Amino acid sequence: MPYLNSLANKYGLAAQYYAVTHPSIGNYFMLTTGQVLTNNDSFTGTVDTDNLVRHLISAGKSWKSYAENLPRPGYTGGDTNAYSEHHNPFSYFSDVRNSSNERDNLAPFSQFQSDVANHQLPDFSFVVPNLNHDAHNGSLGQADAWLRSNMAPLLASTQFKQGGLLIIVFDEAEDSDSSHGGGRVAMIVAGPGVKHGYRSSSFYRHQNLLRTIAYWVGIDPSIGSAANARPMTEFFLEK
Repeated sequence: MPYLNSLANKYGLAAQYYAVTHPSIGNYFMLTTGQVLTNNDSFTGTVDTDNLVRHLISAGKSWKSYAENLPRPGYTGGDTNAYSEHHNPFSYFSDVRNSSNERDNLAPFSQFQSDVANHQLPDFSFVVPNLNHDAHNGSLGQADAWLRSNMAPLLASTQFKQGGLLIIVFDEAEDSDSSHGGGRVAMIVAGPGVKHGYRSSSFYRHQNLLRTIAYWVGIDPSIGSAANARPMTEFFLEK
């Protein structure tokens, strides 16, 4: 993955970053609620637990989840084609499902490309590649090409250069790696406020990343176990 590695070398790499569980869904909930909640990838229920969306709304921050192959804006149904709902945790939250305004923030990926081009990204964006582009069903080469095609324009955009932060993280490692619950994964931080060529050997997990997101966006960080997690501020220049 030459493009991913180029970002890791230019910006920041967390070399000891670990997922919390297997399979995928519990990691996505840890990233957004500070709790695993379930390890059932077929889960279809509504989640009332405190979550990132609730804190973004409370702080008056805008957000969107951009998912590749999402059938339509506001879709909260199950898997379809190469779209996997359990990779899009925002679609489960009661704060989203029970609000027509918030449901509209579940957007097809084409909207991300448009918002980047028009400098209209929200305060927080969650980007979900489809199963062919996230290194799940497709090759690492396909995933890397997708990243280059879609993240290079983001990094070059005027809006992003004014304090943007790009975080690339994998939900879990191979099932054979259960170290610290979900195995060691790649986690890369890029942007104008990130130290160049920085490599961290600190131990981090998804709850640390959730705390870091709260820190960067400027919202209350007391979201599940993120409340007591250490933010990954070592990657940042003075903010």
